[in-house]
Amino acid sequence: MKALITGATGFIGSHLAEKLLKKGFQVTCLTRNASSPGWLEGLDIKLVQGDCTDKDSLYNCVNGHDYIFHLSGLIKTSSKNDFYTVNTKGARNIINVIAEKNPDIKRLVYLSSLSAFGPKVNDIIPSEGQKPHPVSDYGNSKLDAEHAILGYSDRIPISILRPSAVYGPRDREVFTLFKLIKRGLLPHWGSGHTSLVYIDDLIEAIILAVEKNNAIGETYFISDGEIYSNEMITDEIASVLRSRPFKIKVSPGVLQTIGFFSERISKIIGKSTIINRDKIKELMFADWVCDITKAKNNLCFKPRVGIKEGIKWTADWYKIHKWL
Repeated sequence: MKALITGATGFIGSHLAEKLLKKGFQVTCLTRNASSPGWLEGLDIKLVQGDCTDKDSLYNCVNGHDYIFHLSGLIKTSSKNDFYTVNTKGARNIINVIAEKNPDIKRLVYLSSLSAFGPKVNDIIPSEGQKPHPVSDYGNSKLDAEHAILGYSDRIPISILRPSAVYGPRDREVFTLFKLIKRGLLPHWGSGHTSLVYIDDLIEAIILAVEKNNAIGETYFISDGEIYSNEMITDEIASVLRSRPFKIKVSPGVLQTIGFFSERISKIIGKSTIINRDKIKELMFADWVCDITKAKNNLCFKPRVGIKEGIKWTADWYKIHKWL
């Protein structure tokens, strides 16, 4: 079995590459810089150079693979146009090239996001049958990518996953929260609820999406099946880190100002940060949650890692690798 992963050098992609190798797959990873394997260094994989935003660079990459996992995407930038270039155009390019060069593929799995659906806005927990209402450019770009890929569902066997907030070893986004709490600071802009998924459970869901024939043409929310108050999440992190952070109340207006200046600093230093105006748009909504009944029933998805184990294992990894 031959698999191609886009975005394999990142947090989720590197974990997927390791899991596929353990399951006996021959793994090829698409990267913009084959000389920088990142977390893939030392693994028995093949690196091919290409960029999903450059359609011509993909033609020699997709041939001969039974399964393609499109994980490549942009989650932070100071330019909203970049979201649509990388996320939407990138997805459109990869599905176009697959249709031309590898139409007999067994499965394409696209990793979308809960942001493509949007936050909970009424008393009903979001499920796949509800109409998406993304509130950020990131979310809109991921939803547009879903539509681009679904446009080929009559020719290509596809499955789409929308994970909630993902955390675990190697993650740098949720790590920001760990780092702030470790330093004794906890920004607070109101109460809310969040669905989480530990990296190992997400990888299991991705594998199930290629193993189950009834996943073809379907979209699934993925989380650990629980809904946590934001206070519970931060309290759990603080407990593991043995920290008593000082809660700093931040108004919506101050949040937007922080996002504005964070973008300006990002442009000056040439490095994007997760704290930007687009992310602030999402933070204005309290509840980012989802119902995974469909994934449980159709994929036989059984999340195994809850918040206590997941946060402890994540914090331990950060400590071992001297991130904390």
